[in-house]
Amino acid sequence: MFDFEKLDIYKKAKSFNSEIRSFIKATKLDPTTKDQLRRASFSIVLNIAEGTGRFSNADRRNFYIISRSSVFECIAILDVLKDENTLEDYKYSEFYKNGEEISKMLFSMIKNLS
Repeated sequence: MFDFEKLDIYKKAKSFNSEIRSFIKATKLDPTTKDQLRRASFSIVLNIAEGTGRFSNADRRNFYIISRSSVFECIAILDVLKDENTLEDYKYSEFYKNGEEISKMLFSMIKNLS
């Protein structure tokens, strides 16, 4: 088992990515938005995994910062979709809550590596 597979943050990020992918499949989105949202949610997971493989705190921290930025990107895209009535308020709230939790966990990890 790889170290990242043991992390709660990794498990939560994977779940968030899965929820985003399900939303994308079930919703008619323009190709650009679909691709950007898919890549941003995937980036959260991948950067957590890649960061755990780094040896220095500075390297790990950088990947966690990128991961957290991708959370922000996802929430911004979802916010626009909500405003366009492509995403229902209750579903946006679910994504927001999960994104906020992941963001806070990553912030704690980043802070501990400073």
